[in-house]
Amino acid sequence: MGDNRRVPPAAVNEPSSVTTALLTRLHRAIGEADGWLPFDRYMAIALYEPGLGYYANTAPKFGHLPQSGSDFVTAPELSPLFGQTLARQVRQALQATGTQEIWEFGAGSGALARQLLDALDAMDPAGSAPVSYTIVDLSGSLRERQAATLAVHGSRVRWVSELPEQLEGVVVGNEVLDAMPVRLLHRRSGVWHERGVALDEDGRLVWTDRPTDARPPVAIEGPHDYLTEIHPQAEAFVRTLADRLVRGAAFLIDYGFPEAEYYHRQRHMGTLVCHRAHRSDSDPLSEPGQKDITAHVNFTGVALAAQEAGLSVLGYTSQGRFLLNAGLLELARDAGPRENALMQKLVLEHEMGELFKVIALAPAGSTAGWVPVGFASGDRTHRL
Repeated sequence: MGDNRRVPPAAVNEPSSVTTALLTRLHRAIGEADGWLPFDRYMAIALYEPGLGYYANTAPKFGHLPQSGSDFVTAPELSPLFGQTLARQVRQALQATGTQEIWEFGAGSGALARQLLDALDAMDPAGSAPVSYTIVDLSGSLRERQAATLAVHGSRVRWVSELPEQLEGVVVGNEVLDAMPVRLLHRRSGVWHERGVALDEDGRLVWTDRPTDARPPVAIEGPHDYLTEIHPQAEAFVRTLADRLVRGAAFLIDYGFPEAEYYHRQRHMGTLVCHRAHRSDSDPLSEPGQKDITAHVNFTGVALAAQEAGLSVLGYTSQGRFLLNAGLLELARDAGPRENALMQKLVLEHEMGELFKVIALAPAGSTAGWVPVGFASGDRTHRL
C-alpha cells in the first residue's frame, strides 16, 4: 500500500451521494474515537456501513468488464466450470461427513451457489442432493441479487445474518477472508506503529501512526521501514466457525500466502489494495464506499487459529492444483474455445491458479479415512 499522506480534495467533493454520506459517517466515527480511528475500524465502515459501505450499497461490483459498471471478477463469475468442479468436492464432503446442508459465506452475486446447486442436482437426479443451502450475508442489496439468481431453486435456499449455535454441513467461502478488516502495522526507523485514520486541518482523511505493542506474527528481518497487515478478524471468524461446526467440513478459497511468504522482508509495502472499474490502486482513503478494499490472507494464521479452536486441517494447496484434482479438465472437455480460455485463467500460475489457495478444515477426530479429492496430489499443508 502506498504511503500517501493526504487524499486529494476532489475525493472529498465526490458528487456521489453515497460517498458524501459515508464521509460524514467517517468524520463522526473519527470524532467519537478522539481523532484517531484504527484502520480496521475504518475498513469496516468503508465496506459494511449499512446502506453506504461498498458491500452495503447498490452499486454493481462483480462482472467481466468495466463497461458493465463492475469493479472486479471472481472465479464463479469468470467461468461456471469453477462451481461445477467445486461441486464434485462438495458432494464428496457431504457424503463423507453424512450431512445434507451447504453453508456459504459472502455469496456475492449468487453465481457460485447457482453453479453448485445446478451441478449437484445434475450429478444426482434421484433427489439426494443437499436439501438446503444457507447463505450468510450481511448485505441487503447483494441478498436481493442472490435471490433473483437462485429463484429457480426456490425454498431450498435461505438467508441468515448470523450463525446458529451449532451447524452441520459443508461450508464454502470464496473470497471472504480477504474482505475482513485488517490492522495495519508500520515499522518506521525501527519503531513499530499502528496505522490509523485522522482528519487534517481541512477535514480531509489522512494517515496517522501511533506507537504500538502489536507485532506481526514473525520477526521481520532487516532495519528497513516495513508496512504490513495482521488479521485478528479473519482468525476470529475461523475460531467462531470451529466453535459452531459440530459435523461437516469447510473449504475456504482466497488469494494469499503462508506466513513465511506473507511476511517476507521484501514485501515491505504489505498487500492492501483497492479495486474499482477493474483497476487497482493503493489509496483506501479516497472515494470510500466506491471501491473494494482488500488484503491477502495469511493462511498460516488461519490454520493455527483453526487448530487452536479444535479444527483439523484437511488440506491446503493452490486453486489450480485443487481444481485439476477435482476434475476440471474432464468437465472442460466439451467446452468451446472461449470457455476453455476462461477456464485456463482459473488454473494458470500467472493468473488465478497460483495466487489463490484453498484450505479445508473439519472438526478434529472426524476425518479418519477421508482425503478430500481436491488435495489428492500437491498438498502443501507442510508449508503452512
